[in-house]
Amino acid sequence: MESAVAPTNPPSAPGGMLRILGVTFGIAVAVGGTIGSGIMRTPSQIANRLPSVPLIMLVWAAGALYSLLGAWSLGELGAMIPSSGAFYTIARRAYGDYVGFVVGWTDWVGQCGSGAAAVILAGEYGRDLLPSLSHPILTASAMAAMIALLQWRGIRWGSRFQNVTSAITALVFLGLIAAAYLWPHHAPPVSAPLGVIPSGWPFVLSFVLVLQAVIFTFDGWYSSLYFGDEIKNPGREMPRSMLSGVLLLSAIYLLTNSALFHVLGIAGVAKEDLPVAALGASIFGEFGNTAVRALMVLALAALANTSFLSATRVLYAMSRDGWGARGIARVNAGGTPSIALLLTTCATMIFLLSGSFDRVIAVTTFFFVARYAMSYLAVFRLRKREPDTPRPYLAWGYPWTTAAAVAGSVAFLVGVIASDTRNSAYSLLVLVASYPVYRLAQKKIRPT
Repeated sequence: MESAVAPTNPPSAPGGMLRILGVTFGIAVAVGGTIGSGIMRTPSQIANRLPSVPLIMLVWAAGALYSLLGAWSLGELGAMIPSSGAFYTIARRAYGDYVGFVVGWTDWVGQCGSGAAAVILAGEYGRDLLPSLSHPILTASAMAAMIALLQWRGIRWGSRFQNVTSAITALVFLGLIAAAYLWPHHAPPVSAPLGVIPSGWPFVLSFVLVLQAVIFTFDGWYSSLYFGDEIKNPGREMPRSMLSGVLLLSAIYLLTNSALFHVLGIAGVAKEDLPVAALGASIFGEFGNTAVRALMVLALAALANTSFLSATRVLYAMSRDGWGARGIARVNAGGTPSIALLLTTCATMIFLLSGSFDRVIAVTTFFFVARYAMSYLAVFRLRKREPDTPRPYLAWGYPWTTAAAVAGSVAFLVGVIASDTRNSAYSLLVLVASYPVYRLAQKKIRPT
């Protein structure tokens, strides 16, 4: 890790966020904000579209490399601008108020939608485990309320919950992977061969689509960025959190796919809706299937906790900068922006009860992919505009690694637009409509 200046340890501001989080939380929030239903379902989708183990492993390795390139670049920005708000703070610093405003609000809405999706999925898997939980919406609402109450008590409670749930999730995955190679298991059944590997442009299209799915599955590794005001030594621990998180996630994802192919075979993976659950059943019988579904509930609870925490920090940062009522930035004794948490919980509940979270996530996907490219470009922009600003960490391999991250992000954005033109068009309409809202809000903004 290349250092420009000695790491700093900014103090907590009176009445503000508590600077008490360390690298353990940073890794936990990276894992908890990433592992969800994606790794449970994506291997099956990929095996059906690209029926080749070497190519599939190559795609997962490419997704890991892309995430690592991003971690090197965002590590520099997180150490340079240690502030709540993540992409909002970076965008405002690099591109000005309007871009920051759009990035902030779309990120907050997207995080609320993701939180709603996580708890409803947890409710559905909970019903599979315990038939008495026959109403997933009620279960999901109760989980959302409990997470909000836990976080309202303070960041110590929210961070401990994140640390525990993320650690259990990672350990269970690693244990399942080890069991796949060390424990006797049923041989995969002989099945009809899959389709042939496409060639020419169909192959290129298939490869792009599966790579897009892999990158979505990796999304969330940057989650420590949202806690720049609360990490004790952001100049050192922010980059360490992201890099360590990416490496741990890469190991889990690559090894999970290897274990799936070892036990189930590529045809067995392709035919299962939840291949990781089938992996558990092949090794441990029905208990393994039940254990993996319980793991799903736990991982989704960790994901929901990360979404609540992150969304609250975005709203807090925007209010602190003047967007919204002053009280939204008020922090309680436990270090939680309580009004921001209340608004985040209400928005999540609205998406949950209305069933609109799928559309919210689909529309905001365009913005979340675009913010990748904008954030990596911000490394170049801020190096040129602010050459004398202290940078406790410098992106390794700059400018080549950052340029590669930008190129990958632009290609990723083009792929998203091409594969979901309707929701991308809705996203552009949201962008157009956001400008008059921004101008109206700008007239009422407080001086910062």
